[in-house]
Amino acid sequence: MNNIYLVGFMGTGKSAVGKGLAARLCREFVEMDARIEQQERMSIADIFANKGEPFFRALEQSLLQALSKHRDTVVSCGGGIVTDPRNIQCMKETGVMICLTATAECIYERVKQSAHRPLLQVPDPLARIRSLLRDREALYRQASYCIDTTPLSESQVVDRVLAVLKKENRI
Repeated sequence: MNNIYLVGFMGTGKSAVGKGLAARLCREFVEMDARIEQQERMSIADIFANKGEPFFRALEQSLLQALSKHRDTVVSCGGGIVTDPRNIQCMKETGVMICLTATAECIYERVKQSAHRPLLQVPDPLARIRSLLRDREALYRQASYCIDTTPLSESQVVDRVLAVLKKENRI
């Protein structure tokens, strides 16, 4: 379906890069977490707190299935979408998965002021980031391409994504 799915840990730039990429390609952009918040009329943090992570993951999978039927859409996925193999399969079958990465320290600096990150509401968020990155590393590596956003600006990441997609005749 030629969709572009941006995956990766929180704070790697999926939403900002997705908006820029969609604008440059004149495509629709969907930020999955924002869509879920709108649909449920509550924040992701509140969904986690009131209904639990399994409920959120079911919402995420349902939304991905609906989006996979779209054409030429840039989708910013939630950081944990890769924890369900069905989601990885869906993205690979209906588009290209691009993983944005960053060091744990960079991620921490980018998200430390965010109160809306439910997985980081712990005494040592940097340790939690490192742990989750280790747990998900093999899952993120299933993406067709990985781009380290640590040293790059948003526009540089967009340029890199476009270069990879053009080189591989994906756009």
